[in-house]
Amino acid sequence: MAEPTPRRNEPRLRPAPLLFEPAEAAADPEHFFDLESVDDPAELLARATELTLAFRAAADRAMEFQAMAAAQLADPRRFDRLTAADIADRAEWTEDYARKMVEFGRGLLRGGEGGQAGPADAV
Repeated sequence: MAEPTPRRNEPRLRPAPLLFEPAEAAADPEHFFDLESVDDPAELLARATELTLAFRAAADRAMEFQAMAAAQLADPRRFDRLTAADIADRAEWTEDYARKMVEFGRGLLRGGEGGQAGPADAV
C-alpha cells in the first residue's frame, strides 16, 4: 500500500541544496556537479543520490506550481481565461494532460492535494 502524500501544511523533506555550477564548468559535457572528480564509490553514490533526490524534489515542486498556474489560467471567472488546448500549447503538453493539470492545480489551490498524487498518476 502506498504511503499517503503529505499535505501542503506539513513540513517537506529538504533534500541537499542544488548549487549552480559556473558557466565554464557547465560547458564541459563531462562535468556534472563535480561528480566526475569523486574517486570513492561510496562517496560518489552518496553524492549522486543527494543530487537525484534534490532534482526529484525540485521537479515535483515545479510541477505543483505549473498545475496551480494552469488552474488559475483556466479559471472560468477570468475574462481572459484559457482553454485546455491553449494551456497545452503554452506548456508543450497534450490537451488531456493540460486538463489533468488544471484539476490537480485546483485541488492544490483549495489547499488539498487535488485528490491524487499528481496528474502523471492519472495517466
